[in-house]
Amino acid sequence: MRIKPIPPDSLGPEVRYVHDEAASLVGRSQSQVNMLDPAGALLGPFIPMLHYPQFGIPALSFLRTLDTQSTLAKTVREVAILTVGGAYGARFELYAHEIMAKVSGISSANIAALAAGGQPYGLHEEENIAHVIAFSLISGHIIPDATYKQAVDLLGRDGVAELFFLIAGYSLIAIILNGFDIPAPDRTA
Repeated sequence: MRIKPIPPDSLGPEVRYVHDEAASLVGRSQSQVNMLDPAGALLGPFIPMLHYPQFGIPALSFLRTLDTQSTLAKTVREVAILTVGGAYGARFELYAHEIMAKVSGISSANIAALAAGGQPYGLHEEENIAHVIAFSLISGHIIPDATYKQAVDLLGRDGVAELFFLIAGYSLIAIILNGFDIPAPDRTA
Protein backbone atom coordinates (compact mmCIF):
# COMPACT_ATOMS: atom_id res chain seq x y z
CA MET A 1 0.00 0.00 0.00
CA ARG A 2 1.49 3.31 -1.07
CA ILE A 3 -0.67 5.50 1.17
CA LYS A 4 -2.33 4.77 4.50
CA PRO A 5 -5.91 5.23 5.72
CA ILE A 6 -6.49 8.60 7.33
CA PRO A 7 -7.99 8.53 10.83
CA PRO A 8 -11.18 10.60 10.67
CA ASP A 9 -10.17 12.79 13.62
CA SER A 10 -7.17 14.10 11.65
CA LEU A 11 -9.28 15.29 8.68
CA GLY A 12 -10.27 18.90 8.11
CA PRO A 13 -14.00 19.72 8.36
CA GLU A 14 -14.82 19.46 4.63
CA VAL A 15 -12.98 16.20 4.09
CA ARG A 16 -14.28 14.83 7.42
CA TYR A 17 -17.82 15.50 6.20
CA VAL A 18 -17.06 13.55 3.01
CA HIS A 19 -15.54 10.73 5.08
CA ASP A 20 -18.61 10.52 7.30
CA GLU A 21 -21.02 10.64 4.33
CA ALA A 22 -19.08 7.90 2.53
CA ALA A 23 -18.96 5.76 5.66
CA SER A 24 -22.71 6.19 6.07
CA LEU A 25 -23.41 5.34 2.42
CA VAL A 26 -21.31 2.17 2.38
CA GLY A 27 -22.70 1.25 5.78
CA ARG A 28 -26.16 1.20 4.23
CA SER A 29 -25.42 -0.28 0.80
CA GLN A 30 -22.49 -2.60 1.60
CA SER A 31 -22.82 -3.34 5.30
CA GLN A 32 -21.44 -6.87 4.84
CA VAL A 33 -18.08 -5.50 3.64
CA ASN A 34 -15.38 -4.28 6.04
CA MET A 35 -14.86 -0.68 4.91
CA LEU A 36 -13.31 0.75 8.10
CA ASP A 37 -10.05 0.08 9.89
CA PRO A 38 -9.92 -0.17 13.73
CA ALA A 39 -9.42 3.62 13.99
CA GLY A 40 -12.59 4.25 11.95
CA ALA A 41 -10.75 5.30 8.78
CA LEU A 42 -12.27 4.34 5.45
CA LEU A 43 -10.49 1.65 3.45
CA GLY A 44 -10.31 0.74 -0.23
CA PRO A 45 -10.74 3.47 -2.82
CA PHE A 46 -11.64 5.95 -0.10
CA ILE A 47 -8.03 6.10 1.06
CA PRO A 48 -6.76 7.92 -2.07
CA MET A 49 -10.02 9.83 -2.45
CA LEU A 50 -9.50 11.39 0.98
CA HIS A 51 -5.75 11.90 0.49
CA TYR A 52 -6.44 13.78 -2.76
CA PRO A 53 -9.88 15.34 -2.21
CA GLN A 54 -9.56 17.68 -5.22
CA PHE A 55 -9.90 14.54 -7.38
CA GLY A 56 -11.47 12.11 -4.95
CA ILE A 57 -14.52 14.13 -3.94
CA PRO A 58 -15.76 14.61 -7.55
CA ALA A 59 -15.07 10.93 -8.25
CA LEU A 60 -16.92 9.94 -5.10
CA SER A 61 -19.87 12.10 -6.10
CA PHE A 62 -20.07 10.29 -9.45
CA LEU A 63 -19.81 6.87 -7.78
CA ARG A 64 -22.45 7.83 -5.22
CA THR A 65 -24.81 8.72 -8.06
CA LEU A 66 -24.19 5.29 -9.62
CA ASP A 67 -25.31 3.77 -6.32
CA THR A 68 -28.25 6.01 -5.42
CA GLN A 69 -29.74 6.29 -8.93
CA SER A 70 -29.35 2.64 -9.87
CA THR A 71 -32.21 0.91 -11.65
CA LEU A 72 -30.36 -2.24 -12.74
CA ALA A 73 -30.89 -5.44 -10.77
CA LYS A 74 -28.24 -6.03 -8.11
CA THR A 75 -27.10 -9.23 -9.80
CA VAL A 76 -26.64 -7.39 -13.12
CA ARG A 77 -24.58 -4.71 -11.37
CA GLU A 78 -22.45 -7.23 -9.49
CA VAL A 79 -21.73 -9.26 -12.64
CA ALA A 80 -20.52 -6.11 -14.39
CA ILE A 81 -18.46 -4.97 -11.39
CA LEU A 82 -16.82 -8.38 -10.93
CA THR A 83 -16.05 -8.53 -14.64
CA VAL A 84 -14.23 -5.21 -14.31
CA GLY A 85 -12.51 -6.15 -11.06
CA GLY A 86 -11.45 -9.51 -12.46
CA ALA A 87 -10.00 -7.94 -15.61
CA TYR A 88 -7.97 -5.43 -13.61
CA GLY A 89 -7.15 -7.74 -10.70
CA ALA A 90 -8.19 -4.98 -8.29
CA ARG A 91 -7.91 -6.74 -4.94
CA PHE A 92 -10.16 -4.51 -2.85
CA GLU A 93 -12.81 -4.27 -5.58
CA LEU A 94 -12.86 -8.07 -5.85
CA TYR A 95 -12.95 -8.48 -2.07
CA ALA A 96 -15.95 -6.16 -1.68
CA HIS A 97 -17.92 -7.33 -4.68
CA GLU A 98 -17.36 -11.05 -4.20
CA ILE A 99 -19.20 -10.51 -0.91
CA MET A 100 -21.91 -8.34 -2.47
CA ALA A 101 -22.38 -10.77 -5.38
CA LYS A 102 -22.90 -13.63 -2.93
CA VAL A 103 -25.43 -11.54 -0.98
CA SER A 104 -27.29 -10.73 -4.22
CA GLY A 105 -27.61 -14.43 -5.07
CA ILE A 106 -24.88 -15.08 -7.65
CA SER A 107 -23.49 -18.60 -7.37
CA SER A 108 -20.05 -19.21 -5.91
CA ALA A 109 -18.93 -20.80 -9.19
CA ASN A 110 -19.89 -17.72 -11.19
CA ILE A 111 -18.31 -15.38 -8.64
CA ALA A 112 -15.08 -17.37 -8.91
CA ALA A 113 -15.17 -17.31 -12.72
CA LEU A 114 -15.85 -13.57 -12.88
CA ALA A 115 -13.19 -12.74 -10.28
CA ALA A 116 -10.64 -14.76 -12.27
CA GLY A 117 -11.51 -12.93 -15.48
CA GLY A 118 -13.24 -16.01 -16.89
CA GLN A 119 -16.54 -16.91 -18.48
CA PRO A 120 -19.40 -17.62 -16.06
CA TYR A 121 -22.08 -20.18 -16.95
CA GLY A 122 -25.79 -20.23 -16.29
CA LEU A 123 -26.29 -16.51 -15.87
CA HIS A 124 -29.69 -14.99 -16.60
CA GLU A 125 -29.91 -13.11 -19.91
CA GLU A 126 -29.60 -9.69 -18.27
CA GLU A 127 -26.56 -10.78 -16.25
CA ASN A 128 -24.95 -12.37 -19.28
CA ILE A 129 -25.32 -9.26 -21.44
CA ALA A 130 -23.81 -7.19 -18.59
CA HIS A 131 -20.80 -9.53 -18.59
CA VAL A 132 -20.47 -9.46 -22.39
CA ILE A 133 -20.61 -5.66 -22.49
CA ALA A 134 -18.27 -5.17 -19.53
CA PHE A 135 -15.74 -7.64 -20.94
CA SER A 136 -15.92 -6.03 -24.38
CA LEU A 137 -15.43 -2.49 -23.04
CA ILE A 138 -12.56 -3.33 -20.68
CA SER A 139 -10.92 -5.15 -23.60
CA GLY A 140 -10.96 -1.91 -25.57
CA HIS A 141 -13.68 -2.81 -28.03
CA ILE A 142 -16.64 -0.89 -29.37
CA ILE A 143 -19.95 -2.59 -28.56
CA PRO A 144 -21.22 -4.23 -31.77
CA ASP A 145 -24.68 -3.20 -32.99
CA ALA A 146 -26.13 -6.67 -32.38
CA THR A 147 -24.86 -6.65 -28.79
CA TYR A 148 -26.15 -3.14 -28.16
CA LYS A 149 -29.58 -4.06 -29.59
CA GLN A 150 -29.79 -7.15 -27.41
CA ALA A 151 -28.81 -5.10 -24.36
CA VAL A 152 -31.47 -2.48 -25.12
CA ASP A 153 -34.06 -5.25 -25.57
CA LEU A 154 -33.12 -6.69 -22.17
CA LEU A 155 -32.27 -3.61 -20.10
CA GLY A 156 -33.81 -0.67 -21.97
CA ARG A 157 -31.86 2.33 -23.26
CA ASP A 158 -31.55 3.90 -19.83
CA GLY A 159 -30.39 0.59 -18.36
CA VAL A 160 -27.70 0.23 -21.02
CA ALA A 161 -26.53 3.79 -20.39
CA GLU A 162 -26.40 3.07 -16.65
CA LEU A 163 -24.40 -0.08 -17.38
CA PHE A 164 -21.84 1.87 -19.44
CA PHE A 165 -21.41 4.44 -16.66
CA LEU A 166 -21.20 1.66 -14.04
CA ILE A 167 -18.44 -0.10 -15.99
CA ALA A 168 -16.58 3.20 -16.40
CA GLY A 169 -16.98 4.02 -12.70
CA TYR A 170 -15.67 0.70 -11.50
CA SER A 171 -12.84 0.84 -14.03
CA LEU A 172 -11.91 4.17 -12.41
CA ILE A 173 -12.00 2.55 -8.97
CA ALA A 174 -9.91 -0.43 -10.15
CA ILE A 175 -7.26 1.84 -11.65
CA ILE A 176 -7.07 3.97 -8.51
CA LEU A 177 -6.85 0.87 -6.30
CA ASN A 178 -4.12 -0.67 -8.45
CA GLY A 179 -2.17 2.57 -8.83
CA PHE A 180 -2.00 3.05 -5.08
CA ASP A 181 -1.60 -0.73 -4.48
CA ILE A 182 -4.58 -0.86 -2.10
CA PRO A 183 -5.03 -4.39 -0.71
CA ALA A 184 -8.11 -6.17 0.45
CA PRO A 185 -8.49 -6.40 4.24
CA ASP A 186 -7.31 -9.63 5.83
CA ARG A 187 -10.08 -12.19 5.85
CA THR A 188 -10.47 -14.46 8.83
CA ALA A 189 -12.89 -16.88 7.20
